[in-house]
Amino acid sequence: MNDENCIFCRIANGVIPSATVYEDEWFRVILDMGPASKGHALILPKEHFRDVCELGEIYASKVLQLGGKIGAAMKKTLGCTGFNLVQNNGVSAGQTVFHFHMHVIPRYEHGKTMVAWEPGHADPEELKAVAEQIKAGL
Repeated sequence: MNDENCIFCRIANGVIPSATVYEDEWFRVILDMGPASKGHALILPKEHFRDVCELGEIYASKVLQLGGKIGAAMKKTLGCTGFNLVQNNGVSAGQTVFHFHMHVIPRYEHGKTMVAWEPGHADPEELKAVAEQIKAGL
């Protein structure tokens, strides 16, 4: 199912032109118009899912493998030494377009720092309590 008001549905299904690097029956992979680094791509399902919580089983089973395939091609052709797969869910997590998508961000030696955080500290008892809270929601 598609949402005719969703810009990513329109791009994924070829209604709006894009710099496409890959396409199959399930996905279109395009270059991001606001790249974090040279070659930054977006994996867009052709079907509309608001976020990973709504992602259909067949798409979920394919998206990580596709991310690896695109990242490997970037390493081979762009000379990046690594890549990040980034997927945001919800406004507080940085999601700005509410159509599931995964970023494939090439990383270069001596490139800028991104997708990083300072590790915190958690008490083992606190970890157990939080784990129980999450389990209760499954």
